[in-house]
Amino acid sequence: METGSPREAGAAGTAEGTEGTAGAGPVWTGLPPGLLRMRRLLLSVWLGLVALAAGLLPGLLAGPPWAAFALLPLALWAWGWVMLGRNWRSWRYAERADDLLISRGVLWREETVVPYGRMQLVEVTSGPVERHFGLASVQLHTAAAATDATIPGLDPAEAERLRDRLTELGEARSAGL
Repeated sequence: METGSPREAGAAGTAEGTEGTAGAGPVWTGLPPGLLRMRRLLLSVWLGLVALAAGLLPGLLAGPPWAAFALLPLALWAWGWVMLGRNWRSWRYAERADDLLISRGVLWREETVVPYGRMQLVEVTSGPVERHFGLASVQLHTAAAATDATIPGLDPAEAERLRDRLTELGEARSAGL
């Protein structure tokens, strides 16, 4: 369900001037590449440990031919590497005059529309791994839990800018915050 032409996939940046010209679709902003690097590193670490265990334990206990079990996690790693890239490219968001659009998904495309006036809380969160990679997530809370939304892996400065802008617009609409 495409609603406009996406900007360069993964291009980090702000969505200033998202109102655009009449008839033009929203200006989409992709997620920064740091999120993809973080997820691929985590995939490599965890599946590397699983491959080591799957190859080492059977190889030592049952003989060298059983060490071939290490190929299963390595195949899963190769598949996961590609899937993480596709998933990362699918995430984008756009600020419009009255609402925020969040689009994601490869096989099942999901587009969430969050009206500014319905936002009750806008949070910026960053766990220890995200902080290490210089990333933060923006989480939007509304009265209806079904419309809560998250934008992961943003640059902390962009996450704070987005939080401040959404809070300001929500207060201006006076139905939420």
